[in-house]
Amino acid sequence: MVQNVAGFIDHTLLKADATKDQIKVLCEEAREYTFASVCVNPTWVKYASELLQGTDVKVCTVIGFPLGANTPETKAFEVKNAIENGAQEVDMVINIGALKGKDNELVERDIHAVVEAAKGKALTKVIIETSLLTEEEKVRACELSVKAGSDYVKTSTGFSTGGATPVDVALMRKTVGPKIGVKASGGVRNTEDANKVIEAGATRIGASAGVSIVKGLAADSDY
Repeated sequence: MVQNVAGFIDHTLLKADATKDQIKVLCEEAREYTFASVCVNPTWVKYASELLQGTDVKVCTVIGFPLGANTPETKAFEVKNAIENGAQEVDMVINIGALKGKDNELVERDIHAVVEAAKGKALTKVIIETSLLTEEEKVRACELSVKAGSDYVKTSTGFSTGGATPVDVALMRKTVGPKIGVKASGGVRNTEDANKVIEAGATRIGASAGVSIVKGLAADSDY
């Protein structure tokens, strides 16, 4: 049982129909429960940064989300714009098609573009979308992320065919070693789920059910 599970959680709201009022509630909850960060779409970064000013809660956003099929140059621009608006962490989606097509050079260049754009200004997390990958592809995605200089690897967007599993988290931890963070996202809905992925090696959890996790309740959300 993890004692301070709140410190692992990126309190997340990435739905397309999220309103300003909902983002405000998200930030208020993050402040109350001292979550690691709020994770919001780029359009809400500036607002969330204003609401969380003077707190220890970071503002995280997503890049190339949710498909990962943008160009490296576009993702780099997104990162720079997000940082200008107050983002302190950026979670980018890899070029999944390039990975599956074994274009390792493009995958690495894509990740590196984000890492360079964020360097010294924001933490970088690389979403590999585990539900779409074979075990070999998961390993290769993690290896390329480390090679490109990312701070974390992350299981999922929460918008594909599946989310985080303890098995995938353990594989990612084994691949990246002890120095790189592993973020479990998608399907972590309660305290039991959170403890399982932490025991498997996760150092961060992306979840919209952060309050339920902390309170030991079940939640209906998929993310």
